Amino acid sequence: MMRNPFFVETMNQTVNLARNAMATRFEFILNGDDEHQLRAAGEEALAEIERLEGELGFYQPGSEISSLNKRAAMEPFRVSPLLFELIETAANYHQRTNRAFDITVAPLMKLWGLDGGSGRFPESDEVNAAIETVGMDLLQLNAADRTVHFARPGIMLDLGAIGKGFALDIAADWLREAGVESALLHGGTSTIYAIGAPPGAAAWKVGLVRPESDAVGKRLTTIEDFAQLLRTVELRDNSLSTSAVWGKSFIQDGKVFGHVIDPRTGWPVQGAVMSAVVSRTATETDVLSTALLTLGEPGLELLTTEFADFSGLVAIAGENPTDYTVHSRGF
Repeated sequence: MMRNPFFVETMNQTVNLARNAMATRFEFILNGDDEHQLRAAGEEALAEIERLEGELGFYQPGSEISSLNKRAAMEPFRVSPLLFELIETAANYHQRTNRAFDITVAPLMKLWGLDGGSGRFPESDEVNAAIETVGMDLLQLNAADRTVHFARPGIMLDLGAIGKGFALDIAADWLREAGVESALLHGGTSTIYAIGAPPGAAAWKVGLVRPESDAVGKRLTTIEDFAQLLRTVELRDNSLSTSAVWGKSFIQDGKVFGHVIDPRTGWPVQGAVMSAVVSRTATETDVLSTALLTLGEPGLELLTTEFADFSGLVAIAGENPTDYTVHSRGF
């Protein structure tokens, strides 16, 4: 079972909804006076996430991103306004994170066997060859025609590190337009977005589980539960995301290689074992938690300077899994 880095404290919840999409599980907690209205609004928001998966899903054979990956090296490929906007957004984050966030990392994920496989340790020359197809500078974006052209064959875009957060932001907009004023939207094991606060409280309370904990997400009930928390975060109309080396990973010569690849070196992230980011949107926290895990402790200063709403935390590994140092800004 994949570790869930969150505990969520809830109260007076009215409607719980869940749906599998984007290779993860989306869960909504909706509060309000009209249960039928809440359920209808929540189902519509989840349906929109499913529709987005059809456009943005890397593993969806008929998705727009799949078509783009197949054809954009041969000729400029025209994409939908939504996809073009998302690629432009990713390019902006790429620049502002010192290239630590990069949606062209897919060839490296495939090389390391982390695109659905069990992992493999490639030769250095394989890494050097793959990294030649990685980099946002290899994309030619034409805003006037909404076209994307790859500079060379072998380039692939994977929106996995931004897509779930983007989907949560769109779902939140749908819910707000439907009149929902109190909700917690959970995208898999990585991102939570809060609309308003639960009844009778100033904010939603979310606990970050310690990196070494085997706990899975549940309501806080015992002293033992609280002992497994690294931090407790209050959310209201903002988002929290985490990234970590657990999940898709493999062991080579006693060393763990996780599923987050540093696009600048071509190698899995080493040093940091977990990151967490709070910011104004789920898109931003989804991106910046990945970037912070890649950048490590120096990323705290960079991202604090670059993003006004940023608060971040990163755990740096020691000699063993329970030996780590936590560094933070704003938590």
